Amino acid sequence: MPGTRKLGKTSDQRRAMLRQQVTDLLDTGRIETTVTRCKEIGPLTEKMITLGKKGGLANYRQALSFITREDVAKKLFDDVSKRYDERAGGYTRITRTGFRRGDAAEMAVIELV
Repeated sequence: MPGTRKLGKTSDQRRAMLRQQVTDLLDTGRIETTVTRCKEIGPLTEKMITLGKKGGLANYRQALSFITREDVAKKLFDDVSKRYDERAGGYTRITRTGFRRGDAAEMAVIELV
């Protein structure tokens, strides 16, 4: 999934940034970042929630290999996945909020629906 946008970083830096932002999104429920980063974070978060809905040890380990904190992975499998049992997809929402003052980058909020 990741790899369509380089985001001005090397591949290992980009992967680490996306992992951390997905972890933060699953932990807090919403984060504010640039629109292009939101477009990269969305599908990765949806995949983690789908793994949480499936349950099982193999899926837990696969999610834990991407999510950087174990307490967030446990929260994903216990709480977040139960919230989206009836929903077939579309767990995230991106709302554009305007432009950042320093460099005029377009900002957005990505949140769990």
